[in-house]
Amino acid sequence: MQPRTAAGPDRATHPGNLDENPDGTALDPALFTDGSCVAFGPTASDRHETVFLDAGHGGRDPGAVGTTASGRTIHEASETLPVELDAMALLRADGYRVVVSRTRQTAVTRPLAGDVSGGVFTVAGELREIESRDYCADIAHADALVGIYFDAGGSPQDAGSVTAYDRARPFWRRSLALATLVQRDVLAKMNANGWQIPDDGVESDVSLGGPPLSRQGGVYGHLLLLGPAMHGYFSTPSTMPGALIEPLFITDPFEGSIAASSVGQHAIASGIADAVRQFLAG
Repeated sequence: MQPRTAAGPDRATHPGNLDENPDGTALDPALFTDGSCVAFGPTASDRHETVFLDAGHGGRDPGAVGTTASGRTIHEASETLPVELDAMALLRADGYRVVVSRTRQTAVTRPLAGDVSGGVFTVAGELREIESRDYCADIAHADALVGIYFDAGGSPQDAGSVTAYDRARPFWRRSLALATLVQRDVLAKMNANGWQIPDDGVESDVSLGGPPLSRQGGVYGHLLLLGPAMHGYFSTPSTMPGALIEPLFITDPFEGSIAASSVGQHAIASGIADAVRQFLAG
C-alpha cells in the first residue's frame, strides 16, 4: 500500500468545462449564468428520479488554494467541476436525470448591483451565489443533493475526507443516510488505489465551514447549501435530503495531487455515483 509520504498522482486534467450542451436544458437562464443550473436527461432507461450536483465555488470565487506534490498551484473551483461532470455522466448512464450547478469555470448566478466589488463577491454577492444553488436544486425538484467541495488547512495533520449533513431539517435522517453512503463509498474508491486517505467521518454541518462572512452568518451557523431558512437572512433552502463532501485537503500536497488528477477525480465521482444509487434505491 502506498505510504502517504509518497507523491500521489500529479498531472493536469481536462479543463472540466462542458461548453456544448446539446442535451442539456437551462432551467432559469434569466437568473443563472450561461452553462449554470442545467438539467441533463438520462442516457439509459429512465428511473424518473433527479439528482442535483453542486461543484463548489467558481468564477470570482476560486475557493481554497492548494499545491500538488510537484509544487503546482491548484484552486478548489477548478478541481470540483471535473468531479461533478464525471459523476453526472455516471448517473445519467444509470438512468437518472441530473441537474448541475455549473458546467463551466464560472459563477452560478448573474450578479446584481452590490454583489461584486474589486472583482470579487461582496458578502451579499457570496450569499446570493450559494442561495442560487439551493434554488436550482429546488426548481429541479431533485430527490437528492450532493455538494462537492475540497478542504483546506494550515497544519500537516489536516488531511482526510469528511462529509456533512444538516440535523435541523425535517428530513435529517435521510440526509444522514446519504452522507454516510457518500463518505463510505468515496473513501472506498479512493483507498482502492492505495492512497490511505484518513476517514474524518460524517459530521453535522454546524461543525464545518470557514469563518462566517457576516454577523448574521455566524448566528445562522449552518452550511447554506444544506441548512434551513432563517428569517431576514436566508429564505430559499434546499428542500431535499442533502450531503456535502470534502474528500481531500488540497492544501496537503499528497491529497492535492490526487484532487488535481483525472484518476483521483474519477475515483471521487464513482464513489458519489455509487452512494446516490444506493440511497435512491433504499
